[in-house]
Amino acid sequence: MADKEISLPAKLINGAVAGIVGVSCVFPIDLVKTRLQNQESKDGQKMYKNMRDCFVKTFRKEGFRGMYKGSGVNLVLITPEKAIKLTANDTFRFYLRTDKGQLPLYREMLAGGGAGLCQMIITSPMEMLKITLQDAGRIRGISAAPSRAFSAVAMAATPQRMSALRIAYDLFRTKGLSGVYRGAGATLLRDIPFSMIYFPLFAHLNHLGKPEGAATSPFYWSFSSGCVAGCMASVLVNPMDVVKTRIQVLKRAQGEQTYNGVVDCAKKIWVAEGPSAFMKGAWCRVLVIAPLFGIAQMVYYFGVGEYILGIDSQYY
Repeated sequence: MADKEISLPAKLINGAVAGIVGVSCVFPIDLVKTRLQNQESKDGQKMYKNMRDCFVKTFRKEGFRGMYKGSGVNLVLITPEKAIKLTANDTFRFYLRTDKGQLPLYREMLAGGGAGLCQMIITSPMEMLKITLQDAGRIRGISAAPSRAFSAVAMAATPQRMSALRIAYDLFRTKGLSGVYRGAGATLLRDIPFSMIYFPLFAHLNHLGKPEGAATSPFYWSFSSGCVAGCMASVLVNPMDVVKTRIQVLKRAQGEQTYNGVVDCAKKIWVAEGPSAFMKGAWCRVLVIAPLFGIAQMVYYFGVGEYILGIDSQYY
């Protein structure tokens, strides 16, 4: 392969493997984050006091399998999602280089934004299905709570067991693609800024650890760079993640707010819960995104795809 070529199949394989490994490690924390972001204070009471309380209550009530509720759809869809995201960023960075082979910061941000845009085709339905499955236990808990602050929920009256396929089928049958892509606008408003921040920051941090004459940085440096960049980007876009999560929930407890779009959701959260609500689940999100992207970037650069295809591994 010529030095200036990029192997898309190898990059896609690397991204898929990276996504599977990363999400398998951090999914329980992501579930806790979703439930914390969705809960609303009723008469001053909350179902979960904090991240630890949510984790303990969920594990006691639903067990180990409950901590991975929604992981099936996430694993199925995270494979193409991470493959698209990581490969698109590398591809955009490759083609946005100047004639001198340089990549100015604004072009790095364009490459990252392009990757965030490309991933939306998978991310939006994946997040919607995952959030619905993850939040089901919280809603059932509200319906069973003795406090009048947590009253009955319509979903509790539905006996059938929810599954990602059933949810997706019902949405597509009743509302078409717009139902499957519920909250797509909010997803874009989260993922494009995230990628514009994350990928340039990761690239610069990762470059600092590259030994002279080496093609890549050591795996531990890539992991650390991914963790730091993921931490920074996740905190900065957390307000939009809260809005997106609220919009994409399909079933709500009686008395909980319903939302009609991004602006309506943001206004209602601000008025009812104050500005601090936009940072709900921020630390959980950091604990999810930082190791997820650290692990993903580390695995991505292991060169699994190149090994399988029998070509030389090279970082672009």
